[in-house]
Amino acid sequence: MSQNVFIVGADPFNMQKMRSVEIDADYQLHELLSFGEVKGKGFYPVEQCLEKARERLQAFDGSIDAILGYWDFPVTAMIPILCREYGLPSPSLESVLRCEHKYWSRIEQRKVIPDMTPRFGAVDPFDDASVNGIDIPFPFWIKPVKGTDSLLAFKVRNRRELDHSIGRIRERIDRIGRPFDQILSHADLPEEIAGIGGHHCIIEESVGGRQCTIEGYVFDGEPRHHGIIDSINYPKRSSFLRYQYPSFLPKRVKERIREATDTLLPHLGYDNATYNVEYFYQPKTEKLMLLEINPRLSQSHSDMFEKVDGASNFQIMLELALGREPDFPLRRGRFGCAAKFHVRVFEDGVVTRVPNFADLQQIQEEFPETLIELKVEQGTRLSEMLEQDSYSYDIAHVHTGARDQKALLEQYNRILQALHFEFGPVPDESLEAPEVEEITS
Repeated sequence: MSQNVFIVGADPFNMQKMRSVEIDADYQLHELLSFGEVKGKGFYPVEQCLEKARERLQAFDGSIDAILGYWDFPVTAMIPILCREYGLPSPSLESVLRCEHKYWSRIEQRKVIPDMTPRFGAVDPFDDASVNGIDIPFPFWIKPVKGTDSLLAFKVRNRRELDHSIGRIRERIDRIGRPFDQILSHADLPEEIAGIGGHHCIIEESVGGRQCTIEGYVFDGEPRHHGIIDSINYPKRSSFLRYQYPSFLPKRVKERIREATDTLLPHLGYDNATYNVEYFYQPKTEKLMLLEINPRLSQSHSDMFEKVDGASNFQIMLELALGREPDFPLRRGRFGCAAKFHVRVFEDGVVTRVPNFADLQQIQEEFPETLIELKVEQGTRLSEMLEQDSYSYDIAHVHTGARDQKALLEQYNRILQALHFEFGPVPDESLEAPEVEEITS
C-alpha cells in the first residue's frame, strides 16, 4: 500500500529534486503548504498555516504517513507540531528549539562543547539598560534569537554601529519575533528560556576563520554524517558567496567536527531527522567554534551531493520518513566538485535586464547540468527584496559542477558573464548603478 508523504513549504525547484529521488519504496508526495504560503510574502503566518495544514490533512482521503519540510523557520518548527498532533515520527518541538533558539542553543552547547562555544549573552533591544549592560567587547554580532537568512544580523564594531543596529532591529524584529513567540507557545520551555522570547536578541563574540557545514542525520539516537561542505564569503565581505563540496579542510579537522557533532546532537535530544551544523575553523590556532545548528537538511546542498555523490540529500529525508535507515552513496557522481553560488550586488539599484530564455539555454548547452535560479525580475528595486542579509542583495543562484576547484571558478565566471544582468540607479537618489562582481578564489 502506497504511503503518503506531505511537504510543508513546497517550491517548484526543490519539489522537482524530490520527485526525482529513486528509492525502493511505494510512496506519493503531496504538497501540503506552498513556499509562498509559509515564507514567500514577507511575513510568517504560523497559526494560519497550521490551521490550513490541519484542514487539508483532515480533508485528505487516505493515510497520513509523514510530514516533512526542508526550509528553515517557520517550516522547521511547524513540522514537529503537526507530527505530534498526527502521531507521526519526528523530533520533538523542544529538541528543534534547542537548535533554533539561538540563546537556548548556546546554553546547551556550552554544557557539552564549551571550548567550541563563543562568548554570548541575551539582550532586550527595547530596553536601554539591557543594551547598555552588554559586557562582550567590540566587535561582536547582534541578531534576533531566531533568525533566517541572516535577517537583522549585524556585526558591530563600536557604539555608533550598535545604536544603528538597535534602531533597525526595533523597527523590524516584530516580523519574525511575533511568529516565533507563537511557536514558543506550543513548547514546554525551561524557566531560564521562557523569558527570552522572539523579540530578544543574542550577542555573540565575533569569531572568524574558514566556515564549513557538516550535514547528516540521526537514526535511533545515533548521529550519521554524509558530507562536509565549505562555506565561502565574498572576498573581504561578510556576505555569502558559495557552498562548495567536498570540503578542503584537513582530515584531522573533519574528524574533530564529526566528534563534536556526535556529542552535541544526542545531548539536544534530537532524533530521527536530518541536520546541518556550521563551524568556523581557524588554521593558525587550530581552534574550532560552532556557529549554529540547523534542524533540517540544507536544500542548498542537494544539487552538490547529486553532482558529486550521485544522489541528493532528499533521499535521506525520504528514507527516514518511511522508517528506513538511509543508504547513501559516496563519490558516485559525474563531477569531482560542485558548488552553489549566490550572485550578489552590494549597492541598491533597479534591475533593468535579467537573463532571457536564450541566455539560459546557451548556458545549459555550454555547461550541461548547470541549474540557474533567478531571484529578481526586470523592475525589481533591490532594497525592497525580502529575506536579504544586512549588506547585499541576492539576485540569482548558480548550481554547477566541474572536475576541480580551478575549473569550477573559471566556469562560474563564464556563466556570470553569460547571465548578463543590468541595473540602473535608484530614481531621485544620487547613487551609481550596482554591478555584479567576478571572483578569483
